[in-house]
Amino acid sequence: MISELVVDVQPKEVSIAVLEDTNLVELQKEARNVSFAVGDIYLGKVKKLMPGLNAAFIDVGYKKDAFLHYLDLGPNFNTQQKFLKQALSGQKKLPPLSKMQILPEIKKDGSISDVLKVGQEVLVQIAKEPISTKGPRLTSELSFAGRYIVLIPFADKVSVSSKIKSREENARLRQLIQSIKPKNFSVIVRTSAEGKRVAELDHELKTLVKRWEDNIPKITKAKAPTIVYEETGRTVALLRDIFNPSFQNIHVNDKDVYNNVRDYVSLITPGREDIVKLYTGELPIFDNFGVTKQIKSLFGRTVTYKSGAYLIIEHTEAMHVIDVNSGNRSKGSNAQEKTAIDVNTAAADEIARQLRLRDMGGIIVIDFIDMAEPVNRQKLFEHMTKAMATDRAKHNILPLSKFGLMQITRQRVRPAMNVDTSETCPTCFGTGKSKPSIMFTDSLEGKIDCLVNKHHVKRFTLHLHPYVAAYVNKGLISLSTKWKYKYTRYLKVIPDQSLSFLEYKFFDSDKNELDMKEEIEIK
Repeated sequence: MISELVVDVQPKEVSIAVLEDTNLVELQKEARNVSFAVGDIYLGKVKKLMPGLNAAFIDVGYKKDAFLHYLDLGPNFNTQQKFLKQALSGQKKLPPLSKMQILPEIKKDGSISDVLKVGQEVLVQIAKEPISTKGPRLTSELSFAGRYIVLIPFADKVSVSSKIKSREENARLRQLIQSIKPKNFSVIVRTSAEGKRVAELDHELKTLVKRWEDNIPKITKAKAPTIVYEETGRTVALLRDIFNPSFQNIHVNDKDVYNNVRDYVSLITPGREDIVKLYTGELPIFDNFGVTKQIKSLFGRTVTYKSGAYLIIEHTEAMHVIDVNSGNRSKGSNAQEKTAIDVNTAAADEIARQLRLRDMGGIIVIDFIDMAEPVNRQKLFEHMTKAMATDRAKHNILPLSKFGLMQITRQRVRPAMNVDTSETCPTCFGTGKSKPSIMFTDSLEGKIDCLVNKHHVKRFTLHLHPYVAAYVNKGLISLSTKWKYKYTRYLKVIPDQSLSFLEYKFFDSDKNELDMKEEIEIK
């Protein structure tokens, strides 16, 4: 299987697509000015204690107070509070963590009111981003994640991933990390560390410790609520979690992000940085790699997947509901069971893909086509388990109930990806009335005339729907050629699959959009 990463960097948003054998399996979108992302560390202030929930609401600067449960304080909360008091006491220089004395752990069955008070300042980390009407979910057990290890301050233990089955390798890693880690830092060894040399692990450990040392001194001058540490950008964070030897290419259309990704790849796999490639083509990067078309077809309410069969995906506040339909498949009595097996098996593969693609979390209920034979229901359960084996999110799958329903719980850390595939008509603005479509190219020429002769913009590109772009570029002396002779030879017409039929966009030579949209004139 060939895996590729396509990164589309726009002025307001970064989009990251993961392709497996050219099929879109993951899509991440993040505003470039995003805040309250998973991994960010804040200095917050306790706003309210909720003894009934054994939790507290913390002000971290978000419009809704964040939620911190007693069990998320971490066993070494007392040590962290002692360190925080020293940091906020006005000392010019923080004492090194390695010289601190670790205090006794808090009780596992204690009460939130025993350790927190209203107005108290606490160091917290975002565990779940704001979802729907809820504020962020917090933890006080701070951690810095790397590719091979996770660094946790205020403790002194070494844990090895349970997925590393070899006892010899487990013992080797445990002993190795114990010999190189600094005092009063815990380390969790991740599965990807299996077989790695001491130099690689030591380099990453020093990098994570430096993150702590570079950011924590900010506390001495901070006033709650404020951010203390911002997690690595989404591109690098996604790479850190999913990068593996099967990656053939990483395509990026922005020079700065390209350099950041290249540096990261050279750090974790020296010698493989050449797989990171800067995309400089004229087509939008997602169009060039076939991502835009897949997004349009895969994010709707109805998703077709094989021989006319289709899924209907509904999202409610409490859960996601997926209905499997056979469509125009044969419904003859003799073929009914076989049809159900074929459609359900293919549906399981598509649903596993959709869960990753949309990052659907919480409770997912799937209504498969009824099957009479218990052995077939068991086979479907096993097939679904296998299809979701590559899903990095924690999940639990239950066998089909007697009603033919399958229930899945999947870890929800970020809001589910929701891409609206419907398009508002750009010429009538949803009113249902528009100017004659035959006049569209005349209107475009008027915009070009205005740009060149009124605003004196000579170099620009015009993005159009592929069908319209084909019409504008057709023939030996095409419309676009006439416009170049008449106005500016630096005009380029680019087909753009993300645009609706009569939509258009102008961009200057620095790829900044030029606002030439028409106002609504229809009455």
